[in-house]
Amino acid sequence: MSLIERDLKVIWHPYTQMKTALPPVPIVRGEGACLFDEGGKKYIDAVSSWWVNIHGHAHPYIAQKVAEQLKKLEHVIFAGFTHEGAVELAERLLAILPNNQQKVFYSDNGSTAVEVAIKMCLQYWHNKGESRTKIIAFINAYHGDTFGAMAVSGRSAFTAAFNSLLFEVEFIDLPTESNIQNLISQISNLKSNTACFIFEPLVQGAGGMNMYEAKYLNELMAYCRKEGVLMIADEVFTGFGRTGKPFACNHVNEHPDIMCFSKGLTGGTLALGLTTCTQVIYDAFLSDDKLKTLFHGHSFTANPVACSAALASLDIFLDAATTENIKRIENAHRQFALKIKDHPKIKTTRQTGTILAMEWQTGNDTSYFNSLRDKLYLYFLAAGIVLRPLGNIIYILPPYCITDDELHYIYSKIEQALNEI
Repeated sequence: MSLIERDLKVIWHPYTQMKTALPPVPIVRGEGACLFDEGGKKYIDAVSSWWVNIHGHAHPYIAQKVAEQLKKLEHVIFAGFTHEGAVELAERLLAILPNNQQKVFYSDNGSTAVEVAIKMCLQYWHNKGESRTKIIAFINAYHGDTFGAMAVSGRSAFTAAFNSLLFEVEFIDLPTESNIQNLISQISNLKSNTACFIFEPLVQGAGGMNMYEAKYLNELMAYCRKEGVLMIADEVFTGFGRTGKPFACNHVNEHPDIMCFSKGLTGGTLALGLTTCTQVIYDAFLSDDKLKTLFHGHSFTANPVACSAALASLDIFLDAATTENIKRIENAHRQFALKIKDHPKIKTTRQTGTILAMEWQTGNDTSYFNSLRDKLYLYFLAAGIVLRPLGNIIYILPPYCITDDELHYIYSKIEQALNEI
């Protein structure tokens, strides 16, 4: 029995209508920016396997560090205990984050990193005896699939079955030159009972690779700071070089109170999430009253093997060669975007750092369920490229190790698709 047949007997895949979906591609190994199926076909992973494999697949250095850790300590309860990897990772990460970030709380994925951030903000005000429960978020936001993360995400097909159960959130537009004062007015009207403002800095990923300017985000953040509204920067997607700087928040002068990380944190090797916060937030939970404790945790909190993978990934990320690769990809994307921007089938191109998005003309509104999506997905898959369009929006988000030849092959197939589809 083939791997596909065995899979279909027992597996329920994410974001997949199992009745109508094509059989999954059976991958048996990865190397660099590429994946290989059981028939030997090679695929360039142009989306870093849902944005996590920033250094490519089966990286030997990460594998080595994980193997070493497995021989020392595979797991230990993190309530009442600690270990070297968790402490070192927190120390090293805080050293490169905005300097107001002082504490690390570990979890196990992006959604839970956001859940922790939301609970920190809500309980911060509760512990201080203030009733501030309103949360502000951007329209079309995506912060995860657990209930709190869904609540602060834009209402969509993803949340439709649960909308009546989600807490109320005030959604505002992405900031622009023309609306920034109106957005500030909206926040002003809500500030007295607002707990926090959560945002994906510079790029909304799953919402359609929507991009906005740092200077207007900075204005919103400055106003929130002035009015005492806590700020959560969801860097689950944008962290670790995706926007051209180590973190998207490096593009703004204001600092968030809380930051969320996952995806590229371990280079895609193991599941790990973490939430960082300021000393002020941490101090609001310090009390002789045990009811002021942050009651949150996971069985695999700060898993030592995942921490070892994250430390190894951080070593690679901070290497000068990775910085050069990020710049190289940025430049290649920029040149390709200029080349195709006037094509009659291209509505718009958008780029921030190593993220390049191309919106195709379809004659109707952009939609996650646009029929063009499946045509494009299968077209590129046949060409040995993994691209996962968001409806009629194609995006390229490659591992930093991708070669120029691999990038240019992707570009050439996109041009070919523009002429053939």
